[in-house]
Amino acid sequence: MDKKWVYRFAELDEVEKYVGGSWDSVRGLLGGKGANLAEMVRIGVPVPDGFIITTEACNEYLSLGEQLPEGLWEQLLTSLKKIEASTGKSFGDPKNPLLLSCRSGAKFSMPGMMDTVLNIGMNDETVEGLIESTGDPKVAYDLYRRLIQMFGSVVMHIPDEKFEEIITRMRLKAGVKSDTELTADHWMAITEEFKNVFRFHTHHHFPTEPYAQLQMATEAVFMSWNGKRAIDYRNAAGISHDLGTAVNIVAMVYGNLGDDSGTGVALTRSGTTGEKHIEGDYLTNAQGEDVVAGIRMTKDLSDLAKEMPQVHAEFERVAVLLENHYRDMQDVEFTIEKGKLWMLQTRDGKRTSQAAVRIAVDMAEEGLISKEEALMRVTPELLDFFFHPQFDRQPTTGEAVGAKLLAKGLNVSPGAAVGVVALDADLAELWGKKEGKKVIMVRPETRPDDVHGMLAAQGIVTSRGGRTSHAALVARQFGKPAVVGVDDMDIDLTRRQITVGDKVIKEGDFISVDGTTGEVFLGEVPTRDPDVKDRWLLKLLSWADEYRTLGVWANSDYPVDASRAREYGAEGIGLCRTEHMFMEAERLPLVQKMILAEMEVQRSEAIKALLPYQREDFAGLFRVMDGLPVVIRLIDPPLHEFLPNQTALMKELADLKIQLQHAPNLEAIDDLLEQVRNKEHVLERVEVLREDNPMLGLRGVRLGNHFPELTRMQVRAIIEAACLVSRDGGDVRPEIMIPLTSHCNELKVQRQLLETEARKVMEEQGFEINYKFGTMIEIPRAALTADKLAEYAEFFSFGTNDLTQTTYAISRDDAESGFLIEYMVRGILPENPFETIDRDGVGELMRIAVDKGRKTNPDIKLGICGEHGGEAKSIALCHMLGLNYVSCSPFRVPLARLAAARAAIASKG
Repeated sequence: MDKKWVYRFAELDEVEKYVGGSWDSVRGLLGGKGANLAEMVRIGVPVPDGFIITTEACNEYLSLGEQLPEGLWEQLLTSLKKIEASTGKSFGDPKNPLLLSCRSGAKFSMPGMMDTVLNIGMNDETVEGLIESTGDPKVAYDLYRRLIQMFGSVVMHIPDEKFEEIITRMRLKAGVKSDTELTADHWMAITEEFKNVFRFHTHHHFPTEPYAQLQMATEAVFMSWNGKRAIDYRNAAGISHDLGTAVNIVAMVYGNLGDDSGTGVALTRSGTTGEKHIEGDYLTNAQGEDVVAGIRMTKDLSDLAKEMPQVHAEFERVAVLLENHYRDMQDVEFTIEKGKLWMLQTRDGKRTSQAAVRIAVDMAEEGLISKEEALMRVTPELLDFFFHPQFDRQPTTGEAVGAKLLAKGLNVSPGAAVGVVALDADLAELWGKKEGKKVIMVRPETRPDDVHGMLAAQGIVTSRGGRTSHAALVARQFGKPAVVGVDDMDIDLTRRQITVGDKVIKEGDFISVDGTTGEVFLGEVPTRDPDVKDRWLLKLLSWADEYRTLGVWANSDYPVDASRAREYGAEGIGLCRTEHMFMEAERLPLVQKMILAEMEVQRSEAIKALLPYQREDFAGLFRVMDGLPVVIRLIDPPLHEFLPNQTALMKELADLKIQLQHAPNLEAIDDLLEQVRNKEHVLERVEVLREDNPMLGLRGVRLGNHFPELTRMQVRAIIEAACLVSRDGGDVRPEIMIPLTSHCNELKVQRQLLETEARKVMEEQGFEINYKFGTMIEIPRAALTADKLAEYAEFFSFGTNDLTQTTYAISRDDAESGFLIEYMVRGILPENPFETIDRDGVGELMRIAVDKGRKTNPDIKLGICGEHGGEAKSIALCHMLGLNYVSCSPFRVPLARLAAARAAIASKG
């Protein structure tokens, strides 16, 4: 039997049998759009007749060097005959023509794919047939010019502006404001001009043979799979490049047959807030892409209840049916033809992170989905958008602090963004991606080929378009703050400037955008962290806490960070990096004095001076984390991070010697000589302490063993702080962690040193502190000898940043600014190992350490404190390995809570 490349909408049962019944596989074969059209037909939703060319056909076409697979065209013609039979029309028939639409439809919704081509089959003969059948030459020529325009821009890549300029000139000449006011004669003249534009840009006449139009449009869909914008979008969205796209061929229905016709798009719930009400835009007497293109100002869907009450009631019925059937918020397209409702598409709707959380929680509480499904629907990446910055606002008036309002539009994707204006996608990508500028992309409306600029921008503004416009959908998907439909904004792409009233904003000027309120401000408005007390978010995270088995702790060095971490749900501090505390201005000279000291007494003086600072630091953390564990890592800096730069020292010394030669008097000479001697001494010590590879030099446990007084000072500060807070009634749970251990003897020596000092302090204070002692696993040897380390440790914490560096023999900083991006692009590495734990290498070392550590000490506590602790795939690995907790930055704690719950749910099968 020949390979089946084409399926009619009514053949869904046959598709399910072919792919094994899995809906995911059905979508993989028919694409999301085609699968949903077929499913709508099966459940009784009114859908125009049509068929789907499969994604397998696309991949075969591309593998054959852009040739149609054998048998495909014959199958297409067979399916086309059945549409002709069901509609009573014939494709290419001059008297009763059947017109078709051609749309791409990959498994996942992709704005980067080929746009729709409508009215395929129109030519000089069929236009006359339509005039006869409709009695309206204006409608017929409107349909004809649309085909030439769409075919020219979408299939032949003629700039759409070339067609729009002709329509604009005709409106001006006719003295009308909107396209709908143009007459049949106007559209007839425009059609002829469109043919000339087509011929000028392609050097060919517009193809009038209907079957040639259909074949060219079909092949254009296939070829668009490998277009730049599609590849850029897949890279950004993490979509595989081998899926291919389906082609949907559907009988045309007409929304431009008068005031009882129209077209629209809608969401069954708010895509911005998640509220349970239908939200959408429509246009009366319009066709196809008019709504999302932003060419005409749309009407709110609620107005349809007044214009066509029966149609509105039917639409509401279908919307509820679709949402209940798919058990998710739906994004639908529809056409009304002479009072008859036709559904053209349904798919899971794009939504903001706020809306995603609310919809998941509401649907679980409505009984449409389970709590587990709600948790699996909100990804950690999506939740990340929830924590985007916001503008400060006056509590009484709600006005943004320090902001000058420029204009207002529709608030379609929340969050605050500040950047320079870029008026096209290429410039936005250049400035944002390549030059590192913060950019706001401003356009009259966006199109699929603008996606690369939208991804590079901080925020998006359009002067036209509604809540379901292209700009709104893409912004929501990628968490970009966006404001659309800013009517007061006049964008002059020739002069590269924006005019709002008497204000002129040039390209490159700063503006600020609030996608939550729909406001656009002049200049740079200060931002703040978002309020995370959203009740739907709190509910979702409470469910996550019910399902997860991993604890979620935070990496925090200061009380303010610890307080935020606790507010976000952290159950402890998994990493306090004490060397960060030493970097403050009043402490750094003491640390440098300690390092540069040649005599032990000098070093002891500096260390003693640091003690009060450290004690205060730790007491602050203990107070904030009352009743929760606080893991304090003893100092782990490569020494060069604290020392003056050698090159800078040499320059300063040379400058001093020049000044000495021109000193005006003896007093100045004495002063300069003293400075020279001091600089020479510092330079000499820097040269003595200089290491060829300081990241592998005197740091971590080696520093503590080399300078035992430093370990004693830090332990004393920890225990004294614990005694102080405990005496005030606090519940203190310190855990002292030794970094960079590679041999069990290092740990043994440090533990003896630490316990002796701790006991001494507790005797002095007359107070007993229950503390734990452990180490970081960040060296392969430590992982391989974890059974021996476990003899001296009560807990292990995997420092996966250094463990990745030492496993790969790669410096993270050097690699990420050098060859690592090339490795990713070329597929040499499937993922960045500094973002996601390398399961086969680093992950295997972790597994060995877990097994060996627990073999020696079954009660040993195991965690992770590297930056991977807030990344979803890494958290799933930690769950699989049976760790007790993950620790991450405070801002990622909610994401980690959700990811840990999803890992637990997924592991149950």
